[in-house]
Amino acid sequence: MAIRDALLPEFDQEMATTRKTLERVPEGKPDWKPHDKSMTMGRLAGHCAELPSFVSMALGTESFDFRPPGAPPRPPVVMSSRQQLLEVFDKNVSAAREALSKASDEDLMKTWTLLADGKKLMSMPRIAVVRGFAINHGIHHRGQLSVYLRLNNVPVPSIYGPSADENPFA
Repeated sequence: MAIRDALLPEFDQEMATTRKTLERVPEGKPDWKPHDKSMTMGRLAGHCAELPSFVSMALGTESFDFRPPGAPPRPPVVMSSRQQLLEVFDKNVSAAREALSKASDEDLMKTWTLLADGKKLMSMPRIAVVRGFAINHGIHHRGQLSVYLRLNNVPVPSIYGPSADENPFA
C-alpha cells in the first residue's frame, strides 16, 4: 500500500472535524482571547484554516521561507467572516488533498525545509511535514479553538467522541 493511501483517510477525517469546528466560530468575537498571551479567536481560527496549505506547499516545493530576506513575510490568515474562513479552509483542504493523492512514496520521503530569514529552522521528510506540521499541528490548534468555543458558550462539536454538547453515539 502506498503511504498516501494510508494517510488519506486520516487526513479526510481530521479535515472534516476541523471544518465542523470552524463552522461554529462566532462572527462577532474575532478579537476575543482567553488570556493576554493568547491568540485572538479570529487569528486562531484563521491559523486552523491556513494549516492545510502546508501539505500542498511541502509536496510542491523543496523549501519555504516564511520571512524571506528583503521581502515581506507571508501574511497570516485572520477571520473576517465565517464565510471567508470556510472558503480559505476549503480551498486549502482541496489543494492539499489533490497534492497528497498524487504523491508517490518517493515524493513523500524527499526532504523539505522551513526557513526564516534564509536560515534553516527544520528539515524533514515531506511525510513528516504532512503529518506533524499540517495534520497534528492543526489538531493541536483545533483543540485550542474548541476551548475558545466552550468559553464563549458555543456548542463544541464531537471531535473524537461525545462532547458535552453533541453525542454522535446516542
